[in-house]
Amino acid sequence: MSIKGLVMSHKCERQGYWYGLESRKQMGAVDVLNALRDYRSAEAEMRRRTQASMGMGETDLMALRYLLEAERVGREVGPKELTVRLGITSASMTSLVDRLVRSGYVTREPHPTDRRALILRPTPGSDQEVRGTLGDMHARMMEVAATLNAEESLVVVDFLRRMRSAIDEVAT
Repeated sequence: MSIKGLVMSHKCERQGYWYGLESRKQMGAVDVLNALRDYRSAEAEMRRRTQASMGMGETDLMALRYLLEAERVGREVGPKELTVRLGITSASMTSLVDRLVRSGYVTREPHPTDRRALILRPTPGSDQEVRGTLGDMHARMMEVAATLNAEESLVVVDFLRRMRSAIDEVAT
């Protein structure tokens, strides 16, 4: 794309957000928010593609990721902990675990010291499938992030943390 095309594209982006442009500083802020919105849209679409290819919903994928992370550090996770982590009901957890077990991503095992409790473990194949499905995308994202120098990285991390705080403070 030519410089003129980039400038025209850039001007159109400024018009695409909900905020008024009262100053030059706000023009830059709107550009940042537009870029962030575009990234979030692309990420949401990637999640839909991943969920479709693995045949699972977003909560299922979040549960599997949590179980894989816990297993990597040698921590056992039961349904109660996962229920709290995902913010879902016990009935929803039962359905979720049933789906993950049926699809071969998770096993239920008896707790070693509490006969009433269960431990959820990801199957070895589930880790390989998640890595196979997401590995290429993660490598491309890491490649882009690695182009930032240390100072740029600090600025981006600080910005994203402040954005998260701003969002977390919104009353629901």
